[in-house]
Amino acid sequence: MITYFLRRALGAVAVVLVLSAVVYVTFYVAPGDPARLACGPRCNPEQIRQVREQLALDDPLLVQYWHFLQGVFVGSDYSAGTAVLHCDAPCFGLSYQNNQQVTDLLVERLPATASLAVGAMIVWLVVGIGTGLLSALRRGGVTERVLTWLTLAGTATPVFISGLVLLMVFCAYLEWLPFPSYVPLTEDPEQWAWNMLLPWVALGLLESAKYARLTRSSTLETLAEDHIRTFRAYGVRERSLVARHALRGALAPVIALTAADFGSIFGGAVLTETMFGLPGIGQLLVRSTQTIDLPVVVAVVVITGAAVVIANIVADVLYAVSDRRVALR
Repeated sequence: MITYFLRRALGAVAVVLVLSAVVYVTFYVAPGDPARLACGPRCNPEQIRQVREQLALDDPLLVQYWHFLQGVFVGSDYSAGTAVLHCDAPCFGLSYQNNQQVTDLLVERLPATASLAVGAMIVWLVVGIGTGLLSALRRGGVTERVLTWLTLAGTATPVFISGLVLLMVFCAYLEWLPFPSYVPLTEDPEQWAWNMLLPWVALGLLESAKYARLTRSSTLETLAEDHIRTFRAYGVRERSLVARHALRGALAPVIALTAADFGSIFGGAVLTETMFGLPGIGQLLVRSTQTIDLPVVVAVVVITGAAVVIANIVADVLYAVSDRRVALR
């Protein structure tokens, strides 16, 4: 087990390093002058030259990337000529827009995105797995056909449509819930939950559709295996057969998909955060892209990729725990 974790950890570090190099080169070597972007559209050539010196953009690309890595992992304390790059703690540099450390911007918005990700994941797992399992056990009946149509409808409905419907029904018409306004969990847990309920449902229902289809197909495939037929021939009850044997095998691909979705949601839930006014990382990414704030964009992309890598490592372990046929190698 320890060897497996060490091997996966080293592999994860290598993947993140390659990702950071690709992202850094893509954004800083692509057409466009980072000094001009950082200075603004009204800067004259002399001001752009000063910004270039301050950001050490005249250094070779490998040197710039090395200082970028230093800032990410241990903080940056680098000076050369008029260039002074300093971070007291690990950071991704300074924002072009407000000269604030990018790490501080991300930490401010992380709680909203984490709240959305965890709550939506619970919704899509409960609804998706429950619907898919029921559809598989009621194969060929009316229940399966109804659930299949609902699943297709959920897949085809964009989150901004479902979110708007939820707002109109529960906030405007029925007035059961307040219009969402993010409240930190540490300030008021009850208001935090009430205000996050509609975003959780909107994103969770959208994602649950594919989990329902995946659970249904995996369950049917598992129930058709030889060892399941053998258990059934020995008189094992169907409920026990499904709960103790079939479900564990059927959940393996669901775990892998959950890891990928949970990791990518940190930068990919842009529509949900915008629809419900959540001050999350996805909304920060959109704003930074519009203003061409390269340090923030690079940081969000790298962090999202790292989250996906870490989530997949966790998924591999859960995969092996849920299915005894899988070995940690």
